[in-house]
Amino acid sequence: MHKGRSEELMSKIWKTYFLFFLLLTAVSCSVIDEDLSDCPKEEAQAQVNYELRLVTNMTTELQTQLTTQTDIQLASSLKQHLDDIFTDYAHDVDLSFYDTVGDSTRLQHDEHIMDANQASYELNLPMRHYMHLATANILDNELVTLENDEHCHKSQLHQIESDTISSHTTGLFTARQPMEVLEGVNQNFNVHLYMANCAATLVIDPQGHNTDGLQVFTTGFATRFNICDSTYVFPAKRPIVRTNRVEIADHGDEVGFCSVTFPSPEPRSTRTVIETEEPFIANPDEEALWEIRVYVPHENGTKDEYVLGIKEPIRAGQFKIIRVKMGENGEIISENPEVGVSVTLDWKPGGEYNPEL
Repeated sequence: MHKGRSEELMSKIWKTYFLFFLLLTAVSCSVIDEDLSDCPKEEAQAQVNYELRLVTNMTTELQTQLTTQTDIQLASSLKQHLDDIFTDYAHDVDLSFYDTVGDSTRLQHDEHIMDANQASYELNLPMRHYMHLATANILDNELVTLENDEHCHKSQLHQIESDTISSHTTGLFTARQPMEVLEGVNQNFNVHLYMANCAATLVIDPQGHNTDGLQVFTTGFATRFNICDSTYVFPAKRPIVRTNRVEIADHGDEVGFCSVTFPSPEPRSTRTVIETEEPFIANPDEEALWEIRVYVPHENGTKDEYVLGIKEPIRAGQFKIIRVKMGENGEIISENPEVGVSVTLDWKPGGEYNPEL
């Protein structure tokens, strides 16, 4: 009998300790600002649907700026040249889910080869509020990388740093969206990705002049893009961007020089803002916002530099055509009042910008 009572007493003591342990665990997991890493977290299955939304004026710009039969042939060549830029097709996507408090640390990271206009992914996410950032078409763009993406508010598309660079090789898309994942509920989230870079083309009518050796560069654009707040970073010294020459397939006279970059700054003047649903209409600034630089060689070995200052901004998703003609001595002539032209005859390399010719 004594032994039976002893065992019964010990059993009650162990039950008491066990209940106390459970109570302590429950209390510790409910205390605010404590380390909850050992506490159970409810997970819910979230289906996230991704779709690229290509908002661009490319068709309109081609139809309004290139109207003659020769122009239409050049338009076809430009469209083909920019097929990988103005596209609603995503090759790769990078998906990050961040905490919304503290230093906005990334809590989950997924990478997929999408190869489509839209796709859905099922993710198991612990219940909480998230800020979600997504990027597309980074892998094949050697000029731009995703950096500082361990923290939401530092995540950037970062262009390589150099005095002279080539054009972007893919159309870059991004998205940002807050998400609240609820306990035990299967949810659907729709995420739309929009374009972050743009393209400009200088179309030259040579009027019978030889365009061999002609070199064209652009400059004045952003070098970084803050994904979370959708803002661009403009350094004091902006790189020179090489253009790609685009000619008509059957060797027509007109020639285009195309660059793909981040956007230009917005106008800083106090002119009235245009109220419109068209995202690419803007009042010009008082000063040039970005530049096209044309280097015209001569038979005596000299070069002339023509700097075209464009007062209208170029925005994400936009395609802009600037048209000029060549004069009797190879001079670059613009008839657009929003494009100023300055010339340096017998130009020599040097100065603040020194393109690698």
